[in-house]
Amino acid sequence: MKERLKSWALILLVASSLVQSYFLIYRLPGSDSVLTSETNYVKTESMGQEKKIEKLVFPDKMLIHQGQNKHTVFYPGVAFYDLIFTRLESRSFNSFQRRSIQSADWARIRSENEGMELSFSGGVPVSLLERVMRLTPDSVFQGETINRIWIYIDEKNAKPHALFFSARGDVVYEANQFDMTVEDIRQHVNFGKNAPLYELVDNQYYIPADDLETVQPVVYAGLFTTEQMQRNLFFDPGITRNIQEKDGSQIYTDSKRSLQIKQEQRWMSYTDPSAPGAGGSSSVRDVLAAVDFVNQHGGWDASYQLKMRSSDESRTNVLFQQYYGSYPVLDTPSFRFGTILLEIQQETASVYDRSLLYLKGGEQSSKKVMLPGGETLKKQLEAVAEGKTIRDLTPVYQPELINDGLKLVPEWRVTLGDGSVAEIHAVAVTATTSSTPQTQQSQAVKK
Repeated sequence: MKERLKSWALILLVASSLVQSYFLIYRLPGSDSVLTSETNYVKTESMGQEKKIEKLVFPDKMLIHQGQNKHTVFYPGVAFYDLIFTRLESRSFNSFQRRSIQSADWARIRSENEGMELSFSGGVPVSLLERVMRLTPDSVFQGETINRIWIYIDEKNAKPHALFFSARGDVVYEANQFDMTVEDIRQHVNFGKNAPLYELVDNQYYIPADDLETVQPVVYAGLFTTEQMQRNLFFDPGITRNIQEKDGSQIYTDSKRSLQIKQEQRWMSYTDPSAPGAGGSSSVRDVLAAVDFVNQHGGWDASYQLKMRSSDESRTNVLFQQYYGSYPVLDTPSFRFGTILLEIQQETASVYDRSLLYLKGGEQSSKKVMLPGGETLKKQLEAVAEGKTIRDLTPVYQPELINDGLKLVPEWRVTLGDGSVAEIHAVAVTATTSSTPQTQQSQAVKK
């Protein structure tokens, strides 16, 4: 009898141990399981902030046309930029009519009429734009990609107009119904009355009438480790094997996916060849999938702007451009930083490239520098263009790695007609330097 009781007691102990082991592995119903399907990625830790697509779609510049050929440029983070864009987000635009780009003399309208122009370099699909603005697109307008929004007052009949320009460059869509009055537009234009003036050159790009005072910050930076990225991108990091490349880079693979780490460049490139191949693909759904993928695998360390690169029936190439303050941070062949790049196939990431460096927040130091303007800038543009046409001029930050931080050096980035680029560097502020203060340009982007 005693032996039988001992046997039953042993059976109960073994059964109890098995039940406890089950709950330790799978946890209680309703909680997150430690195990997950191999088709899903494991999110093991929070490495950066999460963002919604609405925070990634914003104009790279806002042009204020004051009439009489007077213009002002606001960049992201400037107080008036944020105020105007926030107001436009709440306005309704309906009943779109398609027009040929040849239907008006846009150069004359820009120089003679008051208004504001929002520039989205690369263009934004209407389906994404309507997530940040109250648009009621129809079948004529829905499939378009927009790179400019222009709202102005026709001074002859005091009538407001709202135009959406196709990125293809051949058509423009006018909203015949929108809830902005002449007084609303004029109030927005008045925000630029006391701001530095800009000159439109060759109907292509704007240069400030005077030098612009800006800042050169040194910001704190951190570095994602290889182990962090392995845990974040592989279902079971324990089964990955390491391959040493001749160029010094390391490749980690689980036989399905691969992660290449370039330590000297502090850059990573992740590929998933098992992503769906050719087939129907929606660029908008792919962009949303790209945002979700970054949210889950590294996150965002600063403000980023969506830039559509290319899209076809099988894949969508997406680039997210990092901003610091008002300016984008350059990604150069010599120093990879400032961009997150993805290739999406049927809402699945097949390529994911980004820097292992990230901004930790806060500045170690900051000093004032001058971006040249006026006649000085014109002469420098002639020198760097070397007879080529100039397509665009925009202020940017050139990053430089120093100790445990990044120095962000302001400069003008000159885009030439053949696609090549040149730089015009800022100079330190001196007691004898004349300047037009533009301290609002250094405010943090509220995106």
